[in-house]
Amino acid sequence: MLNQKRLERIRSRMREMNLDTLIVTDPDSIAYLCEVLIHPGERFLGLLIPARGKPVLVRNALFSAPPDPALEQVVYTDTDSYAELMHQVLQPCRRLGVDKTMAASFLLPLLTDHFAEEIVNGSPAVDQTRACKSKEEILLMKKASEINDQSLAELKTYIRAGVSEKQLADQLAAIYRKNGAEGLSFPSIISFGMHAVDPHHMPDDTVLQNGDEVLIDVGCIYQGYCSDMTRTYFYGTSPSEKLQEIYALVLQANQEAEAMLKPGIPLCEVDGRARQIITDGGYGPYFTHRLGHFIGRQDHEFGDVSGTNRQLTQPGNIFSIEPGIYDPSAGGVRIEDLVLITEDGCEVLNHLPKDLEVL
Repeated sequence: MLNQKRLERIRSRMREMNLDTLIVTDPDSIAYLCEVLIHPGERFLGLLIPARGKPVLVRNALFSAPPDPALEQVVYTDTDSYAELMHQVLQPCRRLGVDKTMAASFLLPLLTDHFAEEIVNGSPAVDQTRACKSKEEILLMKKASEINDQSLAELKTYIRAGVSEKQLADQLAAIYRKNGAEGLSFPSIISFGMHAVDPHHMPDDTVLQNGDEVLIDVGCIYQGYCSDMTRTYFYGTSPSEKLQEIYALVLQANQEAEAMLKPGIPLCEVDGRARQIITDGGYGPYFTHRLGHFIGRQDHEFGDVSGTNRQLTQPGNIFSIEPGIYDPSAGGVRIEDLVLITEDGCEVLNHLPKDLEVL
C-alpha cells in the first residue's frame, strides 16, 4: 500500500526543487513507497509522482502488484511501444525529475520527445527522505544488526586451522538463515592473513593458519533492511607489535568518531577526526577509503561520511563508521559499526566487543 507519510515528505522536497513530476525507477525506492518490490530486469518500471493527484505505477504484465485505491496502475506488455506508453501516462510539464538509476534507453525518448522544458536529476527528493529513517525502519535495522551480531558470534566458533575463507562464508550464510535473516546485505568479505590488506577481498580457498589475522566484513537482511559490521581477529598467536599498533589506531579512530556523533555535525568533520588519528599515527596513506556510508534498504545508500560531504547529521540517519589501515608490510585492520543519530546523540547498533582478540 502507498505510504502517504513518505509520499508527502517526498512531495515537500519536490516543491523545494520546483518539480512538476518525478519519475522513480529504483526498485528499492518504489518498494519504500508502495511496499511492493519488483525487479524488472531490462523492462521499464516506474512510479510517476505528480505534484498533485494520484501517483501512477507503470509495470510490465509479467509483474504483479496488489490493488491500491491511492495508486493508479498502468500495465503494459512486451509488445507495447515505450514511447506510446509514456505519452499515455506522462503529461508534458515544465520541470520533470528523473532518478539517477533511470536507464538511458528510457531517458533518451523523454528528451527527444520533449516531455518537459527541463529534465533534471530528481533523486535528492527520494534520497534525502530515505536518509532519515522512521521509527518502524529503525526497529527493523536494529533487528538486522542484532542478527548480525549474533551470527558473527556463532561464526567465531568455526574459526580454526584448516578452514577456508569460502567455507566460513558458506557457514555464515547458513547461520543467517537459522537466525531469521532473509539473505546477505552484500557478498561476505572474509580475509585470512595478508588478504586483509585488500579491503574488498572475496573469499577463496585459502585456509587459515596459526598466526593469521581474520578480517570479517558481513551483513544480513531482515524484512528488507540491511546490516553491516566488520571485526578483525587474530588466530593462534598474538599479532606483531606493528599490527598491534595499527589495531589500536583503528580502534581509537572508530571510537572517537562515534563519540562525537549527534545531530548537526558535518559529516566531513567526523571523517576528518578519524583520519587525523590515523595520519598522526603515521598510517595516513594506508587509510584508502571514506569513513562510512549510509545504509537502509540497500547496503550503500545516498549519503556518506567523507571529507567532502558537508551535510549535517540528522536524527534518523543510519550509517557506518569503518576506519581501516591496509599496510602491505604488516597487514590490514578494519573495525566497523552501524550508528543511529538520535535526537540528542548517537546509538551504536553493533555490540560485539572490539578490543583486540586472539582466537
